[in-house]
Amino acid sequence: MSERSGKVQTVLGFIDPAELGYTQPHEHLLVILIPALQREEAVGEEIRMDNLGWNRQNWTSNPENLRVTSEEDLIEEMRDYKEAGGGAVVELSLTDIARDPEGMARISKATGVHVIMGAGYYVQPYHPPEVESMSEEEIAEEIVRDVIEGVDGTGIKSGIIGEIGLNWPIHDNEAKVLRASARAQQETGAALNIHPGRTSAGPMEAMRIVMDAGGDPERTVMSHIDRTLFSLEDMLELAQTGCYLEWDLFGHEASYYPLAPIDMPNDAVRIDYIIKLIEAGYRDKLLISQDICTKVQLKKYGTDGFSHILKNVLPMMERKGMSQEDIEIITVKNPARMLTFK
Repeated sequence: MSERSGKVQTVLGFIDPAELGYTQPHEHLLVILIPALQREEAVGEEIRMDNLGWNRQNWTSNPENLRVTSEEDLIEEMRDYKEAGGGAVVELSLTDIARDPEGMARISKATGVHVIMGAGYYVQPYHPPEVESMSEEEIAEEIVRDVIEGVDGTGIKSGIIGEIGLNWPIHDNEAKVLRASARAQQETGAALNIHPGRTSAGPMEAMRIVMDAGGDPERTVMSHIDRTLFSLEDMLELAQTGCYLEWDLFGHEASYYPLAPIDMPNDAVRIDYIIKLIEAGYRDKLLISQDICTKVQLKKYGTDGFSHILKNVLPMMERKGMSQEDIEIITVKNPARMLTFK
């Protein structure tokens, strides 16, 4: 048994799982969603009241919207989140989307919100060039170092693997990273979070890769159910693998989705699916979050920021018949179990 077993590893060190409280398991505090080689030339337009609506609808089109780098703004966001009842966030920005361990630690210290940091690589267009030549074993060793020793000499350690990025079809390097992540999961006892390709076949194919590589499906989280699976039948098939199903786009209320020709659900529809999964016996494998990764999702730009679920979604869950026990299990107990090292 390792020193990690039975504990959660935050950017400030180990804590007891019971200390987490209400947790959003898929967020980004400091992130740049622009491939590193394109960042210098990617110049955007300042976000103003007269273009705010356009930026919300076309959130991938303005490079300025894709740079969330102000610690001051995020400290204010996390203070509001804590005041609303938030205890922890899982920060899944990886090295190829400008992961900032020291920034995360400063935000956590300033606000008292527990921050759990990810490890690994995002989708192939963001990979640094060296990933192409790295072996599966080398990638696994790097992820293990992030968890056991810390990131880039900072001593700040990752507490989860992911979000490991996949496109569709899955690129060879993405599959290599996912297999390496499953190997690192075996060695460290950490949970594994997957960003699946935008197709209903994506999650099951990702789980096949994880299981073939010896990963633990019971400790694997499938992100972005909201934009990937659109039938209860597909959701139940995925749930039968044992993985966590994560609805992490709460707050995206527009049906328009700029990254794929799909009709996005709203928060009420997300809750309806969650209720059906609870009725089917999968309450212990459900997670919810907001995946904040752009400026226009922040409170500074007129939303409820990271507090949206706490302020708006939980009351809607109650109105739709979910019990306090249901809500506590999905927002407190499930994240704590998922984040606890084996």
